[in-house]
Amino acid sequence: MKTPLVILASVALALPSSAAFATWTNQEGKSLEMELVEVTAEGDETVGVFVMRNGKKAILKKSTLSEESAKQFDALTPSSSVFDVVMNGNLVILDGEKFKDHKLTKRPKKYYVFYYTASWCGPCKAFTPQLIKFYNEHKTENFEIVLISSDSDVKSMESYAAKNKMPWPQLKFDQLATFKGKFNHGVSGIPSVIVCDLKGNIVTRDGRDLAALEQLVK
Repeated sequence: MKTPLVILASVALALPSSAAFATWTNQEGKSLEMELVEVTAEGDETVGVFVMRNGKKAILKKSTLSEESAKQFDALTPSSSVFDVVMNGNLVILDGEKFKDHKLTKRPKKYYVFYYTASWCGPCKAFTPQLIKFYNEHKTENFEIVLISSDSDVKSMESYAAKNKMPWPQLKFDQLATFKGKFNHGVSGIPSVIVCDLKGNIVTRDGRDLAALEQLVK
């Protein structure tokens, strides 16, 4: 049985007048003109979310593309990151007074900035407003801050974020042990700001130096 080029959805998306359309071909040679608007994951599969000229949404696995279209897909997709598996489906973000699941539709181009902190930590309470101000003033597609909590329960973690109106995503409470076991950042005290490249290499452990951090992530 042949694989169809796309799986159509009933949702129509509004398109900018300058939408970048291209021809996409599957392994059976069927082609459509579409714009790649988002890259997600489905298990071990990389999936592209496209928009056709009629405004309808289409979903296509990279593995079903022709060799040429697969190369085109890679050229438009940011480099993979060792953090992808952990981040996919395991983030939450403050939405008003409540939390909602958060998906990074685009991974940062250069760095993940991991903020190790907790509600019970006095120095953290003093530093957090400074980091929030930095984030709001300097956030670009080059980096993303992800909060890694040292709280003992999810209620404390979420109350801390809500009270401070934290603008960045944070790792879900039930994923913290897995993350800390997989990525040993050598954090012995908090607050701690660890900057990593997409391969997982630690660029600096001194992310609390916000002047230096600004120069790094711009």
